[in-house]
Amino acid sequence: MRMNFPYLSLLRSTLAVAGLFSAIAVPAFAQGSIPISTPKDPMDQIAVDMRVKQLLGLAEKEHKENLNRASLLSCLGAEISTTFKQKNHLDRNDFKKLDKLEKLTKAIRSAAGGSDDPSEAKEIPPDLPQVISKMAELAEALKDEVEKTPRHVVSATVIDQANVLLELIRRVRGLSART
Repeated sequence: MRMNFPYLSLLRSTLAVAGLFSAIAVPAFAQGSIPISTPKDPMDQIAVDMRVKQLLGLAEKEHKENLNRASLLSCLGAEISTTFKQKNHLDRNDFKKLDKLEKLTKAIRSAAGGSDDPSEAKEIPPDLPQVISKMAELAEALKDEVEKTPRHVVSATVIDQANVLLELIRRVRGLSART
């Protein structure tokens, strides 16, 4: 499902700038982090090879953990939405799930290279049922975006969707406090 936000053109330009930055910065960073000269001692070369394999394995493990976070995020969003539709309110267990949803979203955003930037979510529904429904939809969309993003790519879309999802979570808490 595609989300239609009014700041789509801003997102496209941000992605273009991020892509340009990645095209320039990643090769420069890679050149600085891997030694250019080959070690003269074979034992040194073995140590370098082992370290590279270790770093690659660690990066792959972190990527799998991020995929697991995204899957759990989607499930929690759907659970909160389903239980709200059944009970028409959020109970203590739902708020615990909401806390977990927030932590997972922040972890995904951090893994994608994002930080605590305020979101530009302007189309947040005014009432709690619609906010919860939109939150569940965005959690699923974020999971899909994380799954299709390779581990070595910084995704502005993932960061942006995570920021909007965090804003929706804040809105759910605010609206729940009033009811």
